[in-house]
Amino acid sequence: MSVARPPAGARSAARQGEGAPGRRYGRFLLALLLAPTLYAQIPEAQRRSDFEFMGADVQAMQRDDTRNPAMLWVQQGAALWQQAAGPGNKSCASCHGSVTSLRGVAARYPAFDTQTQGPINLAQRLNRCRQSQQLATPWELESEELLALESLVALQSRGLPVAVPDDARLQPALERGRQLYTQRLGQLDLSCALCHDQRWGQRLGGTTIPQGHPTSYPQYRLEWQGLGSLQRRLRNCLSGVRAQAWPLGATELVELELFLGVRARGLPLEAPGVRP
Repeated sequence: MSVARPPAGARSAARQGEGAPGRRYGRFLLALLLAPTLYAQIPEAQRRSDFEFMGADVQAMQRDDTRNPAMLWVQQGAALWQQAAGPGNKSCASCHGSVTSLRGVAARYPAFDTQTQGPINLAQRLNRCRQSQQLATPWELESEELLALESLVALQSRGLPVAVPDDARLQPALERGRQLYTQRLGQLDLSCALCHDQRWGQRLGGTTIPQGHPTSYPQYRLEWQGLGSLQRRLRNCLSGVRAQAWPLGATELVELELFLGVRARGLPLEAPGVRP
């Protein structure tokens, strides 16, 4: 198997810091660059939530809803659930009643969408309802309103296992998502699999590498000082490897979400989560 030659910028980065910890970081990065792109699924018995890789203070924030900053968005979502919109003056509650009726829904997304004949994530589905049922203007992706409503809906499925459907109609998109997960991208020539399958539990730049399961989105990240979606995090990763990030809502991002959801089947949902 041929091995990709690391780019010059990455080789220079690997040479920086001849003393520890710079030397260890450089060697680790170089090992990633030289590693072949192989996809070996993490055995089910070894799969772990990213929650387990966090420090005790951040874990405590997620465990306690009174300390979890994401619950502020949940409260906003509860207000939006009751708020009428559009010419029909309808609210989410007009059709669904209590939001508790949506228990289990978030665990099943991304799902197949008959309109586009492809996968659709939960945020897109909420916007679809807003447009088709309320006849209201869809919210922008990553907007406060959409994140708030998604957080409220996701909370209803907390503790339930991820259950992205085994739908034959999703197979082409799932395979494309798998290919994106294992594809080397960007100037650093890295793939998702190199970090989250082959190096999870190790440290990179002082941070423990998690397995990358999407069980806590929407997610409050301390580095963001706000709530964000899985797509925002994926775009961050793309920027981190010096790759051109796909725009929010891009087919590639949804297909990658689909693969990550299937990869995390059976793990309990934690949304809305807290991360460093």
